[in-house]
Parts: sequence; C-alpha cells; structure tokens
Amino acid sequence: MERTDRTEKNNEKWFKGAAFEGAMDPEFTGIARGFLCGNVLSRGCLTDRQRALVTLTALTTCQTLDNMAAYTEAALGAGATPEEIKETLYQCTPYIGMERVWAALKEVNRAFQAAGIKEPCKEQGTVTEETRFEKGLAVQQEIFGADNINNMRAAAPEELKHIQDYLSAYCFGDFYTRGTLDLKMRELITFCAICCLGGCEPQAKSHAGANISVGNTREMLIDAVTQCLPFIGFPRTLNAISCINEVTQ
Repeated sequence: MERTDRTEKNNEKWFKGAAFEGAMDPEFTGIARGFLCGNVLSRGCLTDRQRALVTLTALTTCQTLDNMAAYTEAALGAGATPEEIKETLYQCTPYIGMERVWAALKEVNRAFQAAGIKEPCKEQGTVTEETRFEKGLAVQQEIFGADNINNMRAAAPEELKHIQDYLSAYCFGDFYTRGTLDLKMRELITFCAICCLGGCEPQAKSHAGANISVGNTREMLIDAVTQCLPFIGFPRTLNAISCINEVTQ
C-alpha cells in the first residue's frame, strides 16, 4: 500500500478523517498527517490499543494537551477502555509529576463526558496505608531483582533513605499495584514517559532493562519509541534508542 493510501486509511480509522484539521497551514497539515498516519501508525508489532496508550503517554508527558480529546477519542476507538486510559495517565505520575497528570486528566475527563462516559471509573487501587510500602517493595524487587533493590536501599545515606522509602511506597506501591494494566504495560508506559521527558537517560536505560525483565521485547521498545517520535522529535527518540541498544545488544 502506498503511503498516501495508508495516510488516508489511518486518518479515517483513527481520527475520522480529521487529523490536524482546522489549522491555517495546509502544508504543515499534509506533512504531519502523512508522517503520523502514513508512516508511524502503520509499522511495528504494537496493537492499536498499545499505540493509543503510548501516544497518550507522550502527550501527557510533553503537556501537548490542546488535542488531547481527539487522541482520547482515538484511543477509545482503538479498543482502550476508559479505565485503561485513566491508568495510563496515573502511571506517568511518579515520573513526570502530579500536576502534569492532573492537567491531562482534566482534558481526558472532558472527552469522556463528550462521549457520554459516566464518571468516575471503577476504583483500581489494591493497597492500603498499611500495605503500600510492603507491596510496592515487592513489585520493585520483582522487576529489578531483590538483591539489587535491597543493596540500593542499604547503600542509601541516612539523609536520602526517605527517597528510597518514597520510591517503594509511592512510585511502586501506589501505582504499580493498581488494577487494569498489567506489569508489562505499566513498564512500557514508564519507559516511554521517561524517554519523552528527555535528559533522563540513566533512568531510561534502567527501565529498558526492566521492560526486558518483565517480558517486553526489544522490538516492542523500539516500536513504542517510534510511536512517540511524532510528538517528541528525533533527538529524544535517538537517545531512547541508544538506551535500548545498551541493554539489548
């Protein structure tokens, strides 16, 4: 299929024929639509649902929220449930900050209301105040290895032990233990969010390895970063691929 045909097909499939419409720059519209719909949405091993959730991760991280409603509608059309969409944004929180997620959630909620989706979604939390640290630490150890995590915690100086506790209880306890998304999808979202931030290559490398440890593949990581490319540009994409290469080659 020629790229022009793929562009038209995916523009209709994902955006009801309206990708980048309404701009005063028809040449930009043609270039952007051709790359997103004709190239990126047509390659790789990710499912449409995974593509949609990765895209929402990129938009949330970069705070490019003007068209969040359109991409939320596209995600619903790709088979993502409202709970999966919400959980994708929730999963970004410990990596990009709560206010960015809050801003994105406002746009998603508006899109849900326009689509007639009733709120709130079913609660997904599985921990209590008493268990969040213990269960978070267990997930952390499952992903990165018990010895690695235990040694990291033991090596932390006294003045930084609270950061290690927050990492276990908040990042992993409050978020990784939630329902709807499995560990493989949560790690893929985490990796994409870190890559979209830029300047976090040590953490991107660590989570590239974490993705492999939970069962995601090199191909999936490359395809997920490719899905982010239209929204983050080539420098951050190439940095992300370098991190993947360091772990998988």
